[in-house]
Amino acid sequence: MQTLLVKPTAVNATGRIIHVTPESAGWRYVGFDVYRLSAGTPLKQATEGNEALLVVLSGRARVTAAGVDFGVVGARMSPFDGTPWSVYVPAKAAFEMTPETPVELAICRAPAEGRLPPRVIPAGAVKQTTRGRGTNTRFVRSILLESEPAESLLVSETITPSGHWSSYPPHKHDTDNRPAESYLEETYYHRLSPSQGYALQRVYTDDRTLDVTVAPYDGDVVLVPRGYHPVAAPYGFDLYYLNVMAGPHREWHVHNEPSYEWLLQEC
Repeated sequence: MQTLLVKPTAVNATGRIIHVTPESAGWRYVGFDVYRLSAGTPLKQATEGNEALLVVLSGRARVTAAGVDFGVVGARMSPFDGTPWSVYVPAKAAFEMTPETPVELAICRAPAEGRLPPRVIPAGAVKQTTRGRGTNTRFVRSILLESEPAESLLVSETITPSGHWSSYPPHKHDTDNRPAESYLEETYYHRLSPSQGYALQRVYTDDRTLDVTVAPYDGDVVLVPRGYHPVAAPYGFDLYYLNVMAGPHREWHVHNEPSYEWLLQEC
């Protein structure tokens, strides 16, 4: 069976360390890359048949997209330090990023037609909400969810404190049965603080034909092609993850695992 854990590579000539395509993941919609760029080293790309969201995970850079100069975007120096700056780039366009500091950049992609203009999503526009209670408490930052315009992409990030659970109670979104459930592929990009730690993530289906538990370290990606996908942050390590979802319909409807649904009253 194809592994669901994607580990970073050495920085290549363009600065890329993570490269997930629909072909490599064995699905149809989500693409995801991570770059580590040095100050002054530009990155130029064309979006072709995909819209893209550039999430500045850390650092500051000047960004031009679809012919619009957005100036310098980014502020935080770590994914754990507040909400992110992002730039939406439509399909059939190009962008250029020139870092002013070292930059860690996530590029989230999904199929689109290019119907929307480029825009900046500043840190101040990203709402952070608290979900759960007790050791199920986590903090969700809504970057590009259904309330924000896009053609396919749904993007958010979550901080899960040390010793807590996240994406829990277990839920899935692998069946096109709207409005009860929508089909969405998903990637989790994990970061740990301190960085030497690891998280635990399980991906499994009702019939257990898929039943995998992985231990993502700092900088790893977990693919969620289908099934439930809860996450745990071991004691002593805070967990950050960036979620990218896309499917045939830009709607997020989840189905909770029946055995755990009673927990919704608690968390």
